[in-house]
Amino acid sequence: MAGYQLKLKRKQQVAEGTLALYFDKPDDFSFKAGQCVRLGLIDPPETDDEGNARILSLASTPAEPELMVATRIRSSAFKRVLSTLMPGAELTLKGPYGDFTLPAGPARELVFITGGIGITPVRSMLLQAIVENQGRQMTLFYANRRPEDAAFLDELTQACGADPHCTLVATMSQAEQSAQHWQGERGYVDRAMLGRYLTDVTRPVYYLDGPPGLVAAMKSMLVDAGVAEDQLRTEEFAGY
Repeated sequence: MAGYQLKLKRKQQVAEGTLALYFDKPDDFSFKAGQCVRLGLIDPPETDDEGNARILSLASTPAEPELMVATRIRSSAFKRVLSTLMPGAELTLKGPYGDFTLPAGPARELVFITGGIGITPVRSMLLQAIVENQGRQMTLFYANRRPEDAAFLDELTQACGADPHCTLVATMSQAEQSAQHWQGERGYVDRAMLGRYLTDVTRPVYYLDGPPGLVAAMKSMLVDAGVAEDQLRTEEFAGY
């Protein structure tokens, strides 16, 4: 697997506690939407038992000129150092890895169910499918506590609003604690919510990612609803 050395171009807060980092894409680097990379710090001022590198999903699409990752800023040494990096800082990258990617077959309906930072590979896949104009019907169920916690929410709302094949269903479990006036769905993604937006729950291919508890709950719900397990693609995001 090829290795690269990158320079941080810029960083941006994309939600409360969530940071996006942008890099120039190496000329010979290619990836599929939804894949991940191993991003490493070089001689960091502090480290921990997990080492100086982490696996992060690429939130950017293959069609975009930059590479972008986004991550929750936690209390680990890796995250603390990452959050303090300034433009020009050098990092290492290995990859890409993973098969949590768009299907290559016929244009079957896709449903993404994600929460929190699980939106990163979904942003890549959904926006890439829109760019490629695949004609797939796509529905994204995106769960967060508050709108302030939802990375890329405005961008995805605009993208789906401009594409007749894309539906975004954002839902907030603690909307009453938001400083914003929330007019969308409230509560958790459940079978009733799916039924309000999907003609036949058993037909689509589902992409489930996010915290392990969310992935397990969604998988169980869908299997109980009659969805075949070979229609489920899953990826878990454990905290670190």
